[in-house]
Amino acid sequence: DGSSRMTLRPAAVVDRDGVVNVSPDDWVTEPGDFVLMPGVADAIRRLNDAGWATVVVTNQSAVGRGLMTREQVDAVHRRMVELLAASGARLDGVYVCPHAPGEGCSCRKPSPGMLLEAASQLGLDLSRSVMIGDSERDIEAGRAAGCDTIAVTSGKHSTPEIEAWETQADQ
Repeated sequence: DGSSRMTLRPAAVVDRDGVVNVSPDDWVTEPGDFVLMPGVADAIRRLNDAGWATVVVTNQSAVGRGLMTREQVDAVHRRMVELLAASGARLDGVYVCPHAPGEGCSCRKPSPGMLLEAASQLGLDLSRSVMIGDSERDIEAGRAAGCDTIAVTSGKHSTPEIEAWETQADQ
């Protein structure tokens, strides 16, 4: 028919704080405060090698609360990309919700806005993708976007807390 169809690829969509980096008590406001989780660079590199897109989606309400600027968030993310690259890992995208809770945006997890934006911009097949997070709102966002979901205990929640969530992860 003459039209070309782009093949959509699967993605690992990951939360930032508590999944990609060690979860702080409040916010990572400076690049020097950003510390990768052990093993995360290797895991992302394996996803890259397998042909999966790897995307970070992160709520950063410190911006909406006036505690840091978008420029500071971007500087932290440049550091994240540098640290991953030093281990041969790369991200296909980083999506940020800068809004404070209650602002009514469509991007703040548990809304799926950042996942849908990434899928549109990067040609992702969310039905073959997985959302990996350490909070119930991560799992809810993944479900709402049509992804499989994985809850991890690397962040602020223990296994018993995760088992008590109303929205259960697939794994």
